[in-house]
Amino acid sequence: MRLTLRVLAVAAALGVVLGVFLVSLGFFRSEERAKAEGRLSLYRSMVVSEIERFSHLTYVLARDGHVIDTAAGRAPVALDRRLAAFADKSGLDAIYLMRPDGVTIAASNAGTPESFVGQDYGFRPYFQTALAGGQGRFYGIGATTGLPGYFIADPVRGPEGGLLGVIAIKLDLTDLEETWRAAGERVLLVNDDGVVLLSSDPGWRYRTLGTLGAAQRARIAQDRQFSGQTLDPLDWQPAANGRAVIGGAEHLHLQGALGSHGWVLHYFADDSAAVTRSWLLAGIVTTLAGGGLLASQVRRTRRIGAALRRSEAEEAQLREANERLAVEIEERRAAERRLARTQDELERASRLAALGQLAASVTHELGQPIAAMRNHLAAAEIGGQGEGRLAPRIAGIVDRMEGITRQLKFFARNDREEFTRVDLREAVRAAVALVEPNIERVGARVTVAAPDHPVTVRGNQLRLEQVLTNVLRNAVDAVEDSAERRIAVQISLSDGAGRVEVRDTGHGLGQARLEDLQEPFVTTRESGRGMGLGLAISANIVRAHEGRISARAAPGGGAVFRIEIPQEQGDAGANAA
Repeated sequence: MRLTLRVLAVAAALGVVLGVFLVSLGFFRSEERAKAEGRLSLYRSMVVSEIERFSHLTYVLARDGHVIDTAAGRAPVALDRRLAAFADKSGLDAIYLMRPDGVTIAASNAGTPESFVGQDYGFRPYFQTALAGGQGRFYGIGATTGLPGYFIADPVRGPEGGLLGVIAIKLDLTDLEETWRAAGERVLLVNDDGVVLLSSDPGWRYRTLGTLGAAQRARIAQDRQFSGQTLDPLDWQPAANGRAVIGGAEHLHLQGALGSHGWVLHYFADDSAAVTRSWLLAGIVTTLAGGGLLASQVRRTRRIGAALRRSEAEEAQLREANERLAVEIEERRAAERRLARTQDELERASRLAALGQLAASVTHELGQPIAAMRNHLAAAEIGGQGEGRLAPRIAGIVDRMEGITRQLKFFARNDREEFTRVDLREAVRAAVALVEPNIERVGARVTVAAPDHPVTVRGNQLRLEQVLTNVLRNAVDAVEDSAERRIAVQISLSDGAGRVEVRDTGHGLGQARLEDLQEPFVTTRESGRGMGLGLAISANIVRAHEGRISARAAPGGGAVFRIEIPQEQGDAGANAA
């Protein structure tokens, strides 16, 4: 009977441990899946941004007078130089103009061994689509260079609407592979035929996820899409519950479609850490259960000893048992603290996954307008209209927006930003200029008080302008509904640090504290007027500069925000002078 009870007790204990392992494994794998979904969303937005940032360029070039004149019969020498200069500045592989029969008459790489001039690309699908009046898009290996690229083309028409030719560009997307590879990721970009276009592993490129039919292979051969490639099947196998086996190992498998392109991005995540953490948690539970059982045995031993021996030896044994029990209690408390830290880390990981999804969304939304603005600026330069005062100002704003998207795009990387000497007066002037449309919209009056000499600090100009822009925008929003709409900005030096104070006559901080407002997704605005990320991002930037941001209620109403950034060593005396 005793043996049976012992066997049942051991079986029950093993069942509890196994149950804890399985439950925790499901929980940790769901956390890994949430993080993987955030990474997939980020990489998907990176691909879309990369292929869409020049989507308007062929439309603009098709309406350029120099392109139209060359397509109509003018000598292509001048256009070759213009296309070469523009391709070099924009980072494109090539820009070229073709006649209606598909023969190239002008190109950015004219005069080079790999020149497109004289080559016939009438067989390419992008040329045929543009010839029919639409915008052609195509990914394939170059027929001339042997290098892969993404092609975009638009028809060139004369003043009376007649078709004169086709203008096309070629983009190199292989930098995406380097990004994935540097991050240690397993990513595949597959077209609608199931052929791998881009991959973090070079050995997976131009493999197929399934078997190609005879009609598919004939079409691919006719288009010369993957010349010289056998298009063998990839060594992979989908598994149940959103998993797949690739490269001989099982991973989480997620995929996301790229809209109208018909492409699919496949992401394979390693969730072996979930198994490790599940075993760790099961081990902690086993340790706690064993500690409880050991404590029970010790108490039983104490009762037997008290009944049999009432002597000094018994008291010594009792003291030893108490000491062991104290050690076990401390071990149990330490295990509970480790468990609490593990739970906190899981919560932070979940919030970081959500922030990754938001960063991907913001990158996608800003990427297309930036690309459109750059293309129109480029068109203005090509058309000889770049002498005005508007283009440099718009170009500055575009550079600032592009810097923000570049920071979001590489959200997962740990690169350090370069710190230099920054004049706070220039940073404030740039931030006020950026917020000027908001100021005019609410009718606010902004005054800036600054010393005559430079106020230099150690930092990153773009990041400090981002902080000042966030604080100024908050001040403008605060005074929008006020009878008196004034914002005062004061720049000064104090105790080896540059200081900027922004005082407004708005509604003030209310019951909120600065510590609360620095938390992501916390805001004092009404619903729909903000995500609550401005002060959270600004606080992180100021901390990265070893500075300090503070806020207080202003006498008579409103709020005062103060930003302090340390000076570069050796600048304190120069600024004071």
